[in-house]
Amino acid sequence: MQTTFRIRRFNPESQSHASYEQEYFLETEPSDTVLDGLIKIRESIDESLTLRCSCRGSICGSCGMRINGQATLACKTKVISMISEGGTLHVEPMKNMPVIKDLVTDMEGFWKKIREVQPWLQPKGPVPKGEYVASPESMDHLTGVMGCIMCGVCVSDCTVLEVDRQFLGPAALAKAYRFVADPRDGHAKTRLVQLNKSGGMWDCTRCMECVQVCPKGVGAMDRIMALRAKGMEKRVPTTCGSRHAEVFAELIRQKGVLDEPMLALRTFGMGNLPKLLSFIPTMVQAFIRGKVPKSGYFHHAIPGIRNIRRLFRRMRNQK
Repeated sequence: MQTTFRIRRFNPESQSHASYEQEYFLETEPSDTVLDGLIKIRESIDESLTLRCSCRGSICGSCGMRINGQATLACKTKVISMISEGGTLHVEPMKNMPVIKDLVTDMEGFWKKIREVQPWLQPKGPVPKGEYVASPESMDHLTGVMGCIMCGVCVSDCTVLEVDRQFLGPAALAKAYRFVADPRDGHAKTRLVQLNKSGGMWDCTRCMECVQVCPKGVGAMDRIMALRAKGMEKRVPTTCGSRHAEVFAELIRQKGVLDEPMLALRTFGMGNLPKLLSFIPTMVQAFIRGKVPKSGYFHHAIPGIRNIRRLFRRMRNQK
C-alpha cells in the first residue's frame, strides 16, 4: 500500500528554531504498524528522523506520539487502520511536553508530577513481621490502574494541561488513586488533603480525552472521580470543587433541573462577590446566543419531582 507519512519535525540546532512538516512516501504492508513505517523511513530514507521506541509490543510506552490528531502508541497502531490506499498519515510529537527533537518529547515534567503524589506505600502502625498482605478481593479494583505503563499519552491530550500547567494531570492522579485505595496504605486522608488543593483532583473537566486515548484502559478520569468521592467521604477541607459537586446534586434533588445562577451563588458564596460578578459577561453572551432556558435564569421544581427525590432517597439508603 502506498502511504504518505507527513511528519512534524523540529531540530533544536536549526537557526529558525521552528517546527515544520516533511512528507515521506513509503510502501507499507497490511501488517505494518506506524512504528514499523517510521523505522523504515529512518533506516532507508532519512537517517536524521528522530523517534523513541523500545519494546515494539505496547509494554514500555516509549513510542507515544500523536497520529492523525490523537495521541497513541505507534507500535500499537496499524497504518491500514488509520488511512486507506494512497492516504496521508499525520504524525506529530505529543502535546503538553517540550519537544526535544522531531517526535521525541521531554518527559521530565511528567515524572516530576508522578513523584509529587508520592507513588509508594506509606503503611501506618507497627511494621509486620512478614510482608504486608492484602486480600485479592480488596486489590481487584486496582488491577486496571496498575496496568499504567507511564507512556504519557493521556497527558498529551489532556485539555486542562493545555491551559493550566500546574494541573497534576491524569496519569499522576490515577497513580495517586492506586495508593489512596490500597488497603495497605495508612495515609489516605493525608494524600487526599494534598490532592484537594489547586491543580489537584478538582481541576479535571471530565472531557474524557484521557479515557479515549489510554492504550491500557486505565480510565484515569474514572479514578479522578473516585478520588473526589473518597475526599468527600473522608471530609477533607471543603473547596469550590467539592461544594460544586454537593450543590449540583442538591439542586437536582430539589428542582430536578440545574439552576445555574444558584449553583454559582452557593458554590462560591456571597463572600466571593468579585468571582460572582465575573460570570455576568458569560450570562449576557448566553442570553444573546439563545442559550437561556425558556424558564429564564431562575428555575422552579419540574413536574414529577417526587420521583427524582425518591431516587435520591434510595441511593442514600443503599449507602
